[in-house]
Amino acid sequence: MKKVKNIAVVAHDNCKGELLDFIDCNRTMMVEHHLIATGTTGRMVETLFKERSSKKDGVTFKKVRRLKSGPLGGDQQLGALIAGGEVDILIFFWDPMEPQPHDVDVKALLRLAVLYNIPTASNRSSAEFLISSAFFDHEFSIKRGEYFEYADRNVKEW
Repeated sequence: MKKVKNIAVVAHDNCKGELLDFIDCNRTMMVEHHLIATGTTGRMVETLFKERSSKKDGVTFKKVRRLKSGPLGGDQQLGALIAGGEVDILIFFWDPMEPQPHDVDVKALLRLAVLYNIPTASNRSSAEFLISSAFFDHEFSIKRGEYFEYADRNVKEW
């Protein structure tokens, strides 16, 4: 994992405000990295950065790599990026009280984050701890499990 990270940010509807506040409070740090987001969350994060950039507070506009909305396949797109080694950190504020129509996709996404040993934050406290880590702004080697040797042997190029 390089010094500049690919950070995926996702939030369920009831958690979007909290995620935006987290990003706003940490925007000078977040703009140093590449952000990836699902649908509406990505649009809202870009809008936040545009608004803050116009106030000349030292934070320049940050383009966010936007995927589809979660229920329309964005969670699966993000899972594919994790499996392809294109995501270093996942910040996913999910709502434990609201059933989601795409719950199986959310579960699959979280499973891949664990499988690929991606640092993951699921709420404000864990996100604050994650970005406060000494490893956040430095290179870091992710240890891969033994099952990757098996998986690597069985991948065939097209």
